[in-house]
Amino acid sequence: MNFKEQLKDYQRLIESELQKNIKKEDCLEKILNESMAYSLLAGGKRLRPILTISTYKLFKQDYEKCMPFAIALEMIHNFSLIHDDLPGIDNDDFRHGKPTNHKRFNEATAILAGDALLNYGYIIISNELQKTNKDELNKKIQVFQEFSKAVDRMIAGEYVDTEFEKRNITKENLDYIHKNKTGALLILAVRMGAILADAPKEELEKMTRYAQKIGLAFQIKDDILSEEGDEKKLGKPVGNDKEKGKCTYVSQYGLEESKRKLEELINEAIEELSEYGEKAEFLKELALYIEKREK
Repeated sequence: MNFKEQLKDYQRLIESELQKNIKKEDCLEKILNESMAYSLLAGGKRLRPILTISTYKLFKQDYEKCMPFAIALEMIHNFSLIHDDLPGIDNDDFRHGKPTNHKRFNEATAILAGDALLNYGYIIISNELQKTNKDELNKKIQVFQEFSKAVDRMIAGEYVDTEFEKRNITKENLDYIHKNKTGALLILAVRMGAILADAPKEELEKMTRYAQKIGLAFQIKDDILSEEGDEKKLGKPVGNDKEKGKCTYVSQYGLEESKRKLEELINEAIEELSEYGEKAEFLKELALYIEKREK
């Protein structure tokens, strides 16, 4: 199976699992549930849960054991997207080519839908912990702790990003923003898969370095696409970051240097996987996908 086929298989798997976790009951908060589902099922790359599953499969094959954590992470990611689009933060009208949540519903519903997805992610993990036997519990508690800390870091990075709009910042502060805002959940995705699959400490460290590199690369590519991407493929306007005075890797380093830095990070990430051979082929291709993506 080639990379594109395998990626689509993973995406279909994630979509199916998300469908199982949508609230469909007829109740007074039915519109809120529809708002949650609207963003959760709007599409997207599903990169974070795919990273969790594919990392797990590098060490073990019974990937179903990591699925609740992968789905919980995708709910957290979508909570962050809903809030990121709000008028008080990025004030975006479109995501994945569709009206953003607050445009489709209203601002209050969007805020609460984001809150609900954040909480639902924790409900899924707490349900999983409740079913876990004593032998597996410590490992899953470790993952839960890392999950909670990564969400905290993602929110912190988002705050600092908004705080520094229209201000000149150092390269160190730019790295700090995106190590947290973007990188924290991508690193978590890989570490969850490795920990749940009982990867040895040195293997966990290697996979963490891989995740750190693709996490930064992902943000640099986002900044490049915001500068010169195809609006139709992105599903949202190009140039918003520049208009809002956001400090990006392109504004700090220039377009060509950003592209060079992106390529360097992807090569370094792939090198971290060299000893795994063909077993890590999908993860290597996934790094290249991050570099070459058009949306």
